Amino acid sequence: MAGRRDARGAGENGAMTALKLETGKLRTGLAGALALTAVGLAGCETVGSAAAPRQFAVLETDTTGATNTNIASLSEVVQRNPNDAAAYTTRGAAYARAGQFNEAIGDFTKAIQIDPNSGAAYNNRALAYRQTGRNDAALQDFAKAISADPNYAPAYIGRANVLRANGDLDGALSDLNQAIRLAPESAEAYHARGLVKQRQGQNAHAIADFDAAIDRNPFVSAPYAARGQSLIATNQFDKAIEDYNAALNVNNKDATSWAYRGLAYEKSNRRKEAMESYQRAAQIDPGNPVAKQGLGRVSGGMGSLFN
Repeated sequence: MAGRRDARGAGENGAMTALKLETGKLRTGLAGALALTAVGLAGCETVGSAAAPRQFAVLETDTTGATNTNIASLSEVVQRNPNDAAAYTTRGAAYARAGQFNEAIGDFTKAIQIDPNSGAAYNNRALAYRQTGRNDAALQDFAKAISADPNYAPAYIGRANVLRANGDLDGALSDLNQAIRLAPESAEAYHARGLVKQRQGQNAHAIADFDAAIDRNPFVSAPYAARGQSLIATNQFDKAIEDYNAALNVNNKDATSWAYRGLAYEKSNRRKEAMESYQRAAQIDPGNPVAKQGLGRVSGGMGSLFN
């Protein structure tokens, strides 16, 4: 299996980086002042009736205070360059990293007013709209980004993620096929397409896409966790356990990965290990449905999984 046990060294947040907020090239030389985070789709949405809850785009937040310093510096740049779309785009990305999505939307809107043909600005605003639950507005902006630049792969990936969340799997698949044609080395595109195929019940094809995502970026947890669900669905329990070990090596606070590792152990008749994994999941997220149901079974309260 491609990329197995390679998820190392990525830090606590192992979400697959589905899309990155784009910054403009600042003529002031401060383009490198902001270390951008990626907007990622973490987790999977399928496998049986005990599927994990849907998780949409999650923006890694800055706890060091560096982002606030960057925002202050970038605000000075904006003041000196009030007609520079790149200045607003870069500050907007900093606002998004800080979780200030309304401020980010305002900066991206200003960038669009200055440069209405900026696919990146529309794409960034769409991502910020998603964070505030405005999926319809996000879809409109992804479409505008594609209209401004039909070869801009991140917008196809972003739109596909919204379409998948809305249940339009055919539309999502079409967008992701196009994204892969435009950016064949995009781990994000393969991961997103794997999630669509997983939702469609095409687990063998989903596994192939997760393989491709891991080959291109082995240092995030989400593709391993996603592949693990499809491996469970195809009764490849030992391989699923390996994938969840890899995912948890990157992010050991992911309750869903602990819970599904428990399920893989349980299905391979390793009740002690299953109990330990379910318990870890329940400690992190007491409401996790996979862990709650699994604990009921392995502790004798709800009967065997195989009955």
